[in-house]
Amino acid sequence: MTALVSILAILLLVPSGVLAGVVAHQSVTNTVWLEARQEATLVAAADRLHHVTGTIKSEVPGIDLVQIVSPDHHVLASSAAARGLPPLSKAWPEPQDPQEDVQSCTQGKIGCVRLSALRETGAANSPVVYAGRRAPAESATGLINVIFVIQGVALIMLAVATTWKVTGRTLRPVEGIRAELAAINVNDLRTRVPEPACDDEIARLARTINSTLERLEHAKGRMERALNQQRQFAADASHELRTPVAGLRAQLEEAQLHPAETDLEELLAHSLRDVDRLQSIITDLLLLERVGTGTATTSGKVDLAAVVRAEVSRRPDPGAVRLRLVPDVNTEANQNQIGRVVNNLLDNAERHARHSVSVEVRHNGREAELVVDDDGDGIAVADRERIFERFTRLDAARSRGRGGTGLGLAIARDIVHAHGGTIEVGTSPIGGARFVVRLPLAESSVPGRHATHSSA
Repeated sequence: MTALVSILAILLLVPSGVLAGVVAHQSVTNTVWLEARQEATLVAAADRLHHVTGTIKSEVPGIDLVQIVSPDHHVLASSAAARGLPPLSKAWPEPQDPQEDVQSCTQGKIGCVRLSALRETGAANSPVVYAGRRAPAESATGLINVIFVIQGVALIMLAVATTWKVTGRTLRPVEGIRAELAAINVNDLRTRVPEPACDDEIARLARTINSTLERLEHAKGRMERALNQQRQFAADASHELRTPVAGLRAQLEEAQLHPAETDLEELLAHSLRDVDRLQSIITDLLLLERVGTGTATTSGKVDLAAVVRAEVSRRPDPGAVRLRLVPDVNTEANQNQIGRVVNNLLDNAERHARHSVSVEVRHNGREAELVVDDDGDGIAVADRERIFERFTRLDAARSRGRGGTGLGLAIARDIVHAHGGTIEVGTSPIGGARFVVRLPLAESSVPGRHATHSSA
């Protein structure tokens, strides 16, 4: 390892040192330009404020050649070192580019100079400030090259000397991974082992362990959600089945105590209604459980318009529902479950409508939309999320004493979500509630066809 590090250090540091020396040499050379620009800027600002009188005193150390030259190339003012010299350069910056760096060797007395030429203003008759110094000799940067050589040798020796310690610490992250794994328990899988920033075997091991922990956490979350759904199912069943069972028992006990006073036909009618309600609740709860746990039946391409027509035709008064259906709005879904969504939304709309219920099927970009409107009292904004909870019923003013099992909208929401869609509640243009179901379009569904209308 030491030999390898030594070779790498030589291969890396020697070329880097040479390159750094070249860059430093260029940097030192360019420093002259920066200082010249700074001095030119200061002198131009002072002259604009009419503070330049007599000899110009340089504010930047090392910049001793300063002149202010008029547009007709007459020297208006100069520093002591530039006194008696003609304009230091013929360069004349344009208004759109008011500063220019130049190197001139036309002055025989002082040799080559590096200057910054700066217009004082954007006006056509603006004077130009020249500020600079003699070009540095090549020997001036030789010391920098020596410094870089010494630095390169020192870095190579330091790399070799520290290789032993670095190698000893290489496996230290393994101990951190082991300690974190030892501290993780099955009740809390959120902890992750530390991942080194590098991409060596240890880093890949840490990422693999974290990926495994993440999968275990997700699996644990799914199990917890399944258990919560089972608990919710049990709680819902016990809560909602208690009332009809208690009512049925009370009627039967009353008949048993007073058989002579019991109207058998009325008792049977009441009992059958309670049994029907129990059957409806149990059926809906089982469907909710099946949808919630992802136990889906086979699916295929479903034409929403055809499903709506079929569900409306089964209703006692199909002509009471206004239809606006775009054909060939297809989605990949389970037809029976989508039919249940349509049926539940129609039940809800007819239960709360005053006179009119309408259903629309249409394209919306890459989604299929099913819209159900009623002209009832509508749903308050505060209740628009709550109505999708199980066994939620709004006040009597909206239900009008004809409530269902309280599971219809919950079933519709879970089926829509299981098919990758959304369901929203808003205000209908005809005054009541509007339910909008959006499902992904099947690939073969072609939007843009004309709608067909039927009404009653």
